[in-house]
This record gives sequence, structure tokens and C-alpha cells, in this order.
Amino acid sequence: MTKLIENLAESVPAWGAKVAYGEKSAIDGREFVPVAFVAFGFGGGEGSGDMPESDKNPGGRGEGSGGGGAGYAVPIGAYIGGPDGLRFRPNTIALVAVAVPLVAAIGAGLAAIIGASRFNRAR
Repeated sequence: MTKLIENLAESVPAWGAKVAYGEKSAIDGREFVPVAFVAFGFGGGEGSGDMPESDKNPGGRGEGSGGGGAGYAVPIGAYIGGPDGLRFRPNTIALVAVAVPLVAAIGAGLAAIIGASRFNRAR
């Protein structure tokens, strides 16, 4: 299993998030290139140790290993060609869907910081 995880890690050139561009297409004579935010990650582990007899595998060893991965893509817009040149047109719905949780997290963090500073001033 360890060799599989190492091989998987070597095959992924970059971890985390990046912007991906789709293939150029045309609709009604207008060319466009879709753009998406892509995030992915992989993980794995291996372990052995003292385990109750009931949890051991049929071979009698208390060892285990595993791995997994996940990813997602959010379409953020497209580059569209027109008479005034190439322009980026954002996908407003996707941007709002991504921005709402981000803004909520930032707001919660700021509220905690402000609350802590008020608590310290009251002392």
C-alpha cells in the first residue's frame, strides 16, 4: 500500500487548488473558453498496533492501511471573444455560491476578534 501512495503522489504535479481552462468552443459563431476553480487532495495512512482480538483481521494481525482522495470544480466564468476583443464573463451564480461561505467565515472570525477585544477592555 505504501508504494501505491508514493506512486500516486508522484503522479500529481501540484497539490491544492488551481484554475483550469476548458477547450475552446463556439456557440452561434462566438468562441469561448470555460474557466473553473479546481481543488483536490489525496491522503493515505498505514498503521499497526495493539487492537482487541475482535477487531483484528482474519490473519490475526492488527494492521491496517488505506487511502482516499477528493476533488471538485466550480465554474467561475468564461473568456468570450467578440467584436470588442476577448473578455472574461464571470458566472455570477457560482461566484456568489462560493463567496457566501467565505464571507460568512470572515465575518464570524471578525466577530470573534471584536468580541474578544471588548471582553479584554471590560476587565
